[in-house]
Amino acid sequence: MRVVFFLTGLLLVYGLAMLVSYDRKHVRYKAIFTMLIAQLVLAFIMFNTKAGISVIGFVSKMFSKLLEMGSKGVDFVFGGLENKGISNFFLDVLMPIIFISVLIGILNYFKILPVIIKYVGLVLSKLNGMGKLENYIAVSSAVLGQSEVFLTTKKQIGHISRKRLYTLCTSAMSAVSISIVGAYMTMLEPKYVVIAIILNIFSALIVGNIINPYEVSEEEDLLVVEETKKLSFFQMISESIMDGLKVAIIVAAMLIGFIALINLIDYLFTLVFHISFQTILGYVFSPIAFLMGVPWGEAVKAGSIMATKLVTNEFVAMANFTKISHSLSEKTVGIVSVFLISFANFSSIGIVTGAVKALNDKQGDAVANFGLKLLYGSTLASILSGTIIGLFL
Repeated sequence: MRVVFFLTGLLLVYGLAMLVSYDRKHVRYKAIFTMLIAQLVLAFIMFNTKAGISVIGFVSKMFSKLLEMGSKGVDFVFGGLENKGISNFFLDVLMPIIFISVLIGILNYFKILPVIIKYVGLVLSKLNGMGKLENYIAVSSAVLGQSEVFLTTKKQIGHISRKRLYTLCTSAMSAVSISIVGAYMTMLEPKYVVIAIILNIFSALIVGNIINPYEVSEEEDLLVVEETKKLSFFQMISESIMDGLKVAIIVAAMLIGFIALINLIDYLFTLVFHISFQTILGYVFSPIAFLMGVPWGEAVKAGSIMATKLVTNEFVAMANFTKISHSLSEKTVGIVSVFLISFANFSSIGIVTGAVKALNDKQGDAVANFGLKLLYGSTLASILSGTIIGLFL
């Protein structure tokens, strides 16, 4: 049955993507097939070999240790405000983001991350035959996040075609920022977080190949990575600290606003229709969850979490998911967890549009015009990643 639901999930993604494809006749099936095989091989290695399990264990322990170290600074500043034995989301999950941000800044400062991102992207471009820029954005988005990534290629943003821009933005919205990966790991099983980041790189490019197929000429296939302004080491540390604080505050504000809004909508729907808004969303998304491999008896609960992520953000959905995950099967937990690891939600349309518009006004308007289609494509990428993981659970 796992293979059957794997195929139904693939057909679901393919059918929905073809429904809105710009050019159905020129879909590049060889590139899609190659990347799909790569996903299956990587997922198998990560879940079924000693080497893969060891890698996941190492990454999980590394982030756990980093969060523990980050908490030392939090305890020094806020220690007296904590209630012993009671977890505080802002202090325990969001504040350590500042420390992770500093580490990323250091890795960027010494050119370690840029080199890794660039050459992994080049290897991928050889694998899938897509442009160097597309693969660079797909990989770097998984590290830098959906808005910051465009700063590294700002010279090229104004000169690329609308088709290429759509693929780049889909990759950005399908990724997450490594600065908040540690926070995800406090709410979801770390192994699903690690594999989702890897799968999403390919899933976004696969969906982009179906919705938006095109060829890149040798003249267009250039990669010019923008050098950031050289700061002193301690200036970089200070900026990284402030960047981490901004992320923590923004996530906290989004959670306060969206959770309160969802509760208000739930209250009104219950008052008028005697059924909660999230339950309705669950029924709407339950067929999708079922075709991805979620058992039918759990499809409504899973669908509700998936829909919550789409209309709010991944943190709100994860907060709700932690409350019910103990009552769900391992298969459902894995599929939903992987689905949640991306920035694919309505608010991200504005974030990506704003990031591009800040660099090039005309291209920003283009992103705004295909904003809903961008969300559609990145959501399909999340569905594809969730479907693939379901094959191994």
